[in-house]
Amino acid sequence: MKQYRLLDLFCGAGGAAKGYQQAGFYVVGVDNRPQPHYCGDEFYQADALTFPLEGYDAYHASPPCQHATRIGNQWRGLGYKYPELIEPTRDLLKSSGRPYVIENVMGSRLIHPIRLSGGMFRLGVKRQRLFECSFDIPFFFEVRNSEKTVMVCGHASISRDYEDYRKWPKAMGIDWMTKYELTQAIPPAYTEYIGKYLMRILINEAV
Repeated sequence: MKQYRLLDLFCGAGGAAKGYQQAGFYVVGVDNRPQPHYCGDEFYQADALTFPLEGYDAYHASPPCQHATRIGNQWRGLGYKYPELIEPTRDLLKSSGRPYVIENVMGSRLIHPIRLSGGMFRLGVKRQRLFECSFDIPFFFEVRNSEKTVMVCGHASISRDYEDYRKWPKAMGIDWMTKYELTQAIPPAYTEYIGKYLMRILINEAV
């Protein structure tokens, strides 16, 4: 059986990659910074917007989200400008003619996104994220988690301001990242869910 190849742009340490792997994909990551803990099958340090797209069956991108966050807005008020990369990322992925997913935070300028959160997968975090998909994904309602959720955010060094960071890996379903990498990641359960529907589309294409 063919193993479908997915290109993971702006990959970070691989929260999204792990989910796609669990859905059956061979995942190649690209990031402009070294990612020694990246869990995908291959990694390239390069500019995500200029990396060659040829040779992949599908694409995932998680462009920087600081421009849409509350903290980012505070810095912008002080004159700092964050790059807004969603639109050029979308244009790039559309040009491939292949299925794609763009992930970002609440408030970002995605087109008809679905919202996923930890409660939908009985995780120990809320971690709401938006996903713009070039294909249809069924949506289901969030299940309220009876257990207390933890907040995975900030610089992770100021533990008195946040929940005990030792709870973060279990809450996120991630056991290979540093504290900082966890604050930048999404739970693999999200992309495993999306990846299963993406896999069906690719298999049906081949029939």
